[in-house]
Amino acid sequence: MLKDFSKLETFLTVVREKSFSKASAKLGISQPAVTQQIKHLEEYLDAKIVDRKKNGIRLTKEGEELYKVALRLEKAIQNAQKDLFKIINKDITFIIGASFTIGNYVLPDVINNIKEAIKNNVLIKVDVSKNIADEVLDKKIDLGLIESPIFKEGLIYREWMNDELVLFSNSPLPRYVNKENLYKFKWICREEGSHTRKMVSELFESMGVECKNFNVIGEVSSSTAVVQTILKSQVDKNSPTVSIISKYAIEDKVKEGKLYEAKIKGYKLKRKFYIVYSKEKKHDPFIEKVVDFLLKLKK
Repeated sequence: MLKDFSKLETFLTVVREKSFSKASAKLGISQPAVTQQIKHLEEYLDAKIVDRKKNGIRLTKEGEELYKVALRLEKAIQNAQKDLFKIINKDITFIIGASFTIGNYVLPDVINNIKEAIKNNVLIKVDVSKNIADEVLDKKIDLGLIESPIFKEGLIYREWMNDELVLFSNSPLPRYVNKENLYKFKWICREEGSHTRKMVSELFESMGVECKNFNVIGEVSSSTAVVQTILKSQVDKNSPTVSIISKYAIEDKVKEGKLYEAKIKGYKLKRKFYIVYSKEKKHDPFIEKVVDFLLKLKK
């Protein structure tokens, strides 16, 4: 049993997450697999270690003792990993794939901190979420930061930062707009296939808004292009040029008074950013350090 720490790791994760389903998501394995590993431990020890409750889990007396042992083993492994990290701490380039909003507006503020965390160079590759997930799977990049969970076998997904999509323009906007107002605007839209475009389309469909009746004057392929197009549009208080984008993409320009944001009355466009990496690399020291650093930035 001590030669196979994975089952004890599963046990520790269940205890920390207080949930079999949350442990499943964190470990990148199915919930039945989590249950099976806990059952295997119980059979090995010939004792029940976890009781499932409606509001989580509770450790038995034997489970409490096992938890103490598992913590000691985990600490020993972590210390060994630190020593290993010193050995492999040579010049490498750690490649992070990021979707457009994250790569252009979130990571620039923290990339130097990531470099410091792993004591090595970091390269940011910006692309759409689907391509990032594919390249993590193909081992072309080490870790991905994406705007939507493009679920693929072999990958682990960790919830990261909260995001919200907002309506914005270079012309002053009311704090809230009604759906009738949407037809009065000139629109800059993201290209087909982007996660932002998909979310906005689903929202408008739920509102009963006909996008085909919008005055669309342009379609662009990235969040940066959206921001720059709106910034350079003619200011028109009667018929503003607008788009919908992540709050992170415009927060600096809003503070500077160069852009204005609004929300659609009665509706919210919230989403999660995700960290994604290969199951094969879940114990990689570089991956662990970067993931730990990023999770401390959660908002």
